[in-house]
Amino acid sequence: MTVKAASSLPEAMAFLGDAPVVARSRAVETGSRADVKQPRVAIIHYWLVSMRGGEKVVEELCRMFPQADIFTLVYDRDRISDFLNSRNIHTSFLQKIPRSKRNYTKMLPLMPFALEHFDLQDYDLVISSESGPAKGIITRADALHICYCHSPMRYIWDQFHVYRRGVSWLGRTMMSLTAPVLRAWDVTTAARVDTFVANSGYVASRIRRFYNRDAVVIYPPVATDDFAIGEGKGEFYLYAGQLTAYKRPDIAVKACTEAGRNLVVIGEGEQEAYLKSIAGPTVKFLGHQPFPVLRDHLSRCRALLFPGTEDFGILPVEAMASGRPVLAFDAGGARETVSAPHVGFRFDEQSPEAMMEAIMAFEAVEDTLDPVAIRNHALKFSAAVFRERLGALIDEKLAKHGHQTASPVMKAVR
Repeated sequence: MTVKAASSLPEAMAFLGDAPVVARSRAVETGSRADVKQPRVAIIHYWLVSMRGGEKVVEELCRMFPQADIFTLVYDRDRISDFLNSRNIHTSFLQKIPRSKRNYTKMLPLMPFALEHFDLQDYDLVISSESGPAKGIITRADALHICYCHSPMRYIWDQFHVYRRGVSWLGRTMMSLTAPVLRAWDVTTAARVDTFVANSGYVASRIRRFYNRDAVVIYPPVATDDFAIGEGKGEFYLYAGQLTAYKRPDIAVKACTEAGRNLVVIGEGEQEAYLKSIAGPTVKFLGHQPFPVLRDHLSRCRALLFPGTEDFGILPVEAMASGRPVLAFDAGGARETVSAPHVGFRFDEQSPEAMMEAIMAFEAVEDTLDPVAIRNHALKFSAAVFRERLGALIDEKLAKHGHQTASPVMKAVR
């Protein structure tokens, strides 16, 4: 097993340094022709039932395009930010099904029909936010469709068997019957997208594998300004997130129990009882906590332990924005975020032993790590950088489609 000081993923980090460049100036491309008009914009998001990474992206898209309408399969206004609730939101016929706000995942076979019923003929620019099905909408032939892909649908592709093991026999039967049809639909609808944008190089590789399409990498917006460097030396290791099998919280709990290191666990999930049964006296469980408590613990931890594989992984960036290093499994988005020697370590085996080796390697150099340098690294993933890069890409694509670019709006938020 090898413990690595974090190093850059060349292709992805090269993109960080070089924003998309338009060969000609926008003034030349768009000109002042009378036939060029301000585009009408639609944002498509799979479902609005919580505030997680995908919904944060939608918020930034709405800041970039305040005139945009939102289309979503299911919407729960009680669990969505006031900012999104203030937008013009259209829902599908799934919204009318009883208890759809809680049981929406069980309606997956109906989602292609619901998406294709959205009437988007009045919109010049359509931005789909894809993780559940979203890109399958039908646009006007001359409209520009950009898909910001958080992930191809895990539950019908590479995580199919993981999800299938976690449901009842009836659920397994339904998944086996419907997944082949959904996969065919998912591949077919990739052709409806003009440009794919991936939230990491890892996701770009999965888009290429499943859809045979290239994607531009633009990292998602992280609210780095919401975090600050704490005072003093870190007091404990931290695991935060869902206590679910694929995130592998058991590795952090077992490693800190075996090594006798203090660990604070923030989160809840189906593995909570099991984790408590294997935890030693140095492990403390806080359950679900509001954001201020999480922010405080991120600023005071010795390091964030991140043993799972995520498509991007916002939490490591939030930890680094707090000036704290990250010890992460060497896979997924962590290869691109925990990507410099001064911000943490990556370990190449998902095991407690590998994490313990990373902890020992970290502790040998802990006093040499600079919180300010760690935070400065995190600022590469800020919301401002996201808006700048995505805005430049959209402007370029709109100009090629003969529409007025969104530059006045972009400049107001960049």
